[in-house]
Amino acid sequence: MNITDLTLVETIKALENKDFSEEELNKAYLDRIEAKNADLNVFLEVKKNSKGIPAAIKDIISTQFIKTTAGSKILSTFIPPFNATVVDRLLSNNISIIGKTNLDEFAMGSSGENSAFGHTKNPWDIAKVPGGSSAGSAAAVAADLAVFSMGTDTGGSIRQPASLCGVVGFKPSYGKVSRYGLMAMASSLDVPGTFTKSVADARLVMGWVSGSDGMDSNVQEIASPSTSLRVAMTDLKGIKIGVPKEYFGEGLDPKVEKVIREAIKKLEELGAEIVEVSLPHTQYGVAVYYIIMSSEVSSNLAKFDGIRFGSSREDFGEEVKRRIMLGTFALSSGYYDDYFAKAACVRTLIKQDFEEAFKKVDVIVGPVSPTTAWNLGEKMDDPLAMYLSDAYTIPASLAGIPGLSVPCGFVDGLPVGLQILGKYMDDETVLDVGEAYEQATEWHERRPDLSF
Repeated sequence: MNITDLTLVETIKALENKDFSEEELNKAYLDRIEAKNADLNVFLEVKKNSKGIPAAIKDIISTQFIKTTAGSKILSTFIPPFNATVVDRLLSNNISIIGKTNLDEFAMGSSGENSAFGHTKNPWDIAKVPGGSSAGSAAAVAADLAVFSMGTDTGGSIRQPASLCGVVGFKPSYGKVSRYGLMAMASSLDVPGTFTKSVADARLVMGWVSGSDGMDSNVQEIASPSTSLRVAMTDLKGIKIGVPKEYFGEGLDPKVEKVIREAIKKLEELGAEIVEVSLPHTQYGVAVYYIIMSSEVSSNLAKFDGIRFGSSREDFGEEVKRRIMLGTFALSSGYYDDYFAKAACVRTLIKQDFEEAFKKVDVIVGPVSPTTAWNLGEKMDDPLAMYLSDAYTIPASLAGIPGLSVPCGFVDGLPVGLQILGKYMDDETVLDVGEAYEQATEWHERRPDLSF
């Protein structure tokens, strides 16, 4: 048995059965990190004395006494005096921090290439991007360098790299999990979530970290996913699944579309009723997101003034500077009504699109990314092309609804994820449908060849 191949659920059972010790478990992962991290650039910090079940934490999530850089030179020496809520809750469930993972600076990016500490590579092909911004967290799970990992999703930063790296990525409903201890990028959009080797693992992790902590007023006390290991749904009889026509138009790679259509067919074979739905304001999602997000970035990053953290604003990377300038412009007195106020109104229309669609269906499915992973450097000189890679994940973020990426096939040797979206605070149904699909297929069992 290869210890590092096991899912979280399997790891817990194996420890209970005394198949191996926690020390042996951590050593196996540390040995693998030592062998592979130099090639992949997944970890910015590795903890060699971790005890418990080893998880990787995105380096924008505060970890007490462990350096937390947000992938930025401006925080290259910052050591937080406290843990984020999600970290404390993991530690209380015998999870240990094996390391902090690389990311696009301040979570701004879709490729993992914007870190001040070098880009992360895709374990399936090290010439390709892993997706972003939670690049290292996705690659860590894909390469079996951690049992699972934590990331954040603002406009697709969990779902998109999960798709490109062939792992399960789950973004809960906004207000399900406390943001306390996350370095804020866009406060009305940021959500902590997880990368795992199975949907059952995602359910378990979200059960641990969900719920109010008294520190984030947006968190609602609604029943969290069950932490008990339950029997997965074996069929989808009685479930209505919506397929938005707007997600299958121009810009979607025909090979990716074929894989997604086959996944939808499998859902139908499992007993689901497939219903075409419309999300008519989808086309405005990217524009709305980049106005609202960059405006909030402009406000949230004002604290990095070169005084509090002893670094100059010149230490910000190009993408961070670009978004600060975009946001400052959108909020300026002469343009606020034309940009930010109008974007906020269209955001409401996008949210209403989902509410109307969910009157007819239980979940909505479609692609996560228009393409598979692209070449490193390919889109770095074309910000708009980079932004469009999140066209299918952004609308759900604007609406605050839960989203799951589950492996559903390959195109030219690179993984493709199926996106499953649910009603606000109905995270459980999203996980149920994802787990039923996963149990009926074998895509999640595939592992990249790391013999580079």
